[in-house]
Amino acid sequence: MKSPFFLCGLLILLVGCNQNTPTPAVSPNPTVYPTAASTPVIPQSENDPSKLISDTGIGEARIGMSLGELKQALGSNAEFRVESPYIVDFDAIAVRQNGEAQYYILYPAGTTLQDSDPIELIYTENPQYRTVDGVGPQTPIQTAEAVYGQPTLSYNYSSEGREAARFANQPQKLLFGLGNANRGDLAGIYPESQDEYNETSQYKEDAKIQSIIVRP
Repeated sequence: MKSPFFLCGLLILLVGCNQNTPTPAVSPNPTVYPTAASTPVIPQSENDPSKLISDTGIGEARIGMSLGELKQALGSNAEFRVESPYIVDFDAIAVRQNGEAQYYILYPAGTTLQDSDPIELIYTENPQYRTVDGVGPQTPIQTAEAVYGQPTLSYNYSSEGREAARFANQPQKLLFGLGNANRGDLAGIYPESQDEYNETSQYKEDAKIQSIIVRP
């Protein structure tokens, strides 16, 4: 359906890119919050296994399976609702159960996702969905750091100021969405800068993960 190069471009637009970009100098006295090693983590085994986020997908949705296969797997228990536009450059199919959006299948704006097309990006803001380690939307960054190691937070104005985090030992196919520079709700504590790309390892004490994307 889409070339790998096109998909890479979509990912950059969605969450930005922190590869091969110089790290801005940190401020002389940054505010540092301790790792919450004692913060309790809810193991996925204590939750519904169908709410699992992993490198392969979210819930019943798997990267590479067709939309039709997902519909068949969920049957009459789910509603598939097209949301267009969803966000800039992306339309979405909301997978809804019990009147609530579980997750979204993202695809390029202005196109149609057919039942035969493969799923390439899955996005959720639903806090019921967690990794096997208990990390999901609304998990405090301190808690995620205790599980996955030190985070690197970044945002890029060329990707609409969207902020994301990558943790030192996280599942490789996951992207963690945070705040947005254009809305003024960044989770990170950044040096004063007018740079297009900005990066930090420091974050606000109450900062939380807002969304998770699974990619190929």
